[in-house]
Amino acid sequence: MVNRNAYIEKLRLFIGKPQIKIITGIRRSGKSTVLKLLTEELIKTGVKDTEIIYLNFESFTNSHLTSAKSLYEDVKRKINTSQKYYLLLDEIQEVHHWEKAVNSFLVDFDVDIYITGSNSHLLSSELSTFLAGRYIEIPIYTLSFDEFLDFKKSYSEIKENKHSLFVEYLRKGGFPVIHTMEYEEETAYQVVSDIYDSVILRDTVQRHKIRDIELLNRVIQYAFDNLGNTFSGKNVADYFKSQQRKIDINTVYNYLSALESAFILYRVPRYDLKGKEILKTQEKFFLADISLLYATMGYRDRMISGVLENLVFLELRRRGFKVFIGKFDNKEIDFVAEKKSGKIYIQVAYKLESQATIDREFSALHALRDHYPKYVVTMDDFFSDTIKGVKHMHICDFLLAKYWQ
Repeated sequence: MVNRNAYIEKLRLFIGKPQIKIITGIRRSGKSTVLKLLTEELIKTGVKDTEIIYLNFESFTNSHLTSAKSLYEDVKRKINTSQKYYLLLDEIQEVHHWEKAVNSFLVDFDVDIYITGSNSHLLSSELSTFLAGRYIEIPIYTLSFDEFLDFKKSYSEIKENKHSLFVEYLRKGGFPVIHTMEYEEETAYQVVSDIYDSVILRDTVQRHKIRDIELLNRVIQYAFDNLGNTFSGKNVADYFKSQQRKIDINTVYNYLSALESAFILYRVPRYDLKGKEILKTQEKFFLADISLLYATMGYRDRMISGVLENLVFLELRRRGFKVFIGKFDNKEIDFVAEKKSGKIYIQVAYKLESQATIDREFSALHALRDHYPKYVVTMDDFFSDTIKGVKHMHICDFLLAKYWQ
């Protein structure tokens, strides 16, 4: 079983605490594995396995648990003493009105609750009504580059292999199932394609009652094809109009929101660094995993810059940063990343192959006059200069750095 230490460390902080731990992320990103690792962690701390109740609602064994009442009654039968129990409820969105059962567990029993789900509606207003202030969200992402190297331990200690291994990571993506066995590229894409189809059908089409699946697929293709580019709902509608196909702007945004709720896409707003405000137009959308792009559209060299941005974006999110696109006068900064400990600015490019490219990538960051760390991140092996305080890093080193400073 793959060790996802970063997530266990986050969960460890809340073991035994009253908050419900809600673990979210796209299907097959490793949520069930994290629950199994958590079970091991609990047993290490002295919890008896008889005090741990694990239910996977995608298992046929639990197919009868479809309502809050049936779930409540099942758990009630398993709790036969007044001692503390640990409830691990996997893919709970399959249970209708599950939040009512969870609320009752808190009222009636001494329980520590951990929930996973593949849809952001877990954190909807209904949940907030029942469990306001009593839950924390822990997002799960596909494998980071560092986690990917855990699968390659015999190689990762050899420094010169790091960059070649990154190319494999770049081409195959980070779904754990791809790396638990040796898959050729095309076979890996077929596996990811099956994951994608499942997410589209179960967490997008069925959950949001979308009827025009062909139109949804066209919106997805537009978003995927514009990876790393800013666009708005109007841009999408105008594109469809040029293709002699009408679509309402509200429909575009509804489809994009459905894709966000299934964790296929992440929306990144633009932030005006001078005006100190979030702008409402020309956002970027990044993928839960870059392999989704290849599985649906094939690998395209021309999209390398957007793919690299996607990898940097996901790493920032894994580390708990809020991420924005920065606007400063007429310049754009690829990422402005913030959390309580500070802020960093990042430009991402494929290669620094000309002076014009160097000037473009560094000048946007030189225009910023604050003291926060600034990076230009590329795949360039031969450029190592720091220019006026702006540091260049190879993307391998950036993704593996413990801290950015």
